[in-house]
Amino acid sequence: MLELTDVTAGYGTTPILRDVSLSVERGEIVGVMGKNGVGKTTLVKTIMGLVEPTSGSIEFDGTDVTELPANERATLGVGYIPQGRDVFPKLTVEQNIEMGETINDGEKELLYDHVYEYFPILEERTDQKAGTLSGGQQQMLAIARALVANPDILLLDEPSEGIQPSIVQQISEDMQTINDELDVTVLFVEQNLGVIREMADRCYAVERGEIVDELGPAQLADEEAIVEYLAV
Repeated sequence: MLELTDVTAGYGTTPILRDVSLSVERGEIVGVMGKNGVGKTTLVKTIMGLVEPTSGSIEFDGTDVTELPANERATLGVGYIPQGRDVFPKLTVEQNIEMGETINDGEKELLYDHVYEYFPILEERTDQKAGTLSGGQQQMLAIARALVANPDILLLDEPSEGIQPSIVQQISEDMQTINDELDVTVLFVEQNLGVIREMADRCYAVERGEIVDELGPAQLADEEAIVEYLAV
């Protein structure tokens, strides 16, 4: 579904990603892990079209999207949950979710019933201003906003950041359910060991803007195999 080939990208003349190649098959949950500052957020932004690669190519569902802007990638079925959530604080919960309806332009079925089934607290608070929600509830809202138009893939940037452990566990379980029941492919970046082991079918390790390893199920079950890529 998603394939990056030799992608280099950064800000100005400073490269952050260097010759990154990775692939995500339809229906997978794939993680990207690494320490702070190794390029994980830049990777997700490049896939979304918020950072322009200087070389390499990005293909989504058989279409070369390397030069497409972010809004056009969204209409193709790419949902994006940014680091820090970026909900619209002065809009209500329901209004925030409505903002996601333009994702996946070819999809006519909106998933409000599923969104409220997965995140019942949002249904209870449809008229509440998003800025008054807790960090965990805002993360749920950001996922709901990206999910409501039934995207083909969800890109999550640090879903555990700033959230209490019990909510992190719930969100990890919710993402697995969404993947299983709705067949939504997931690519997420993370440095939380528990989230990586809980969610990922397999995982790429990033160091200094480069993919240095790919870990399958057996390696993900081995805590020591993961920690070396996350320890400061």
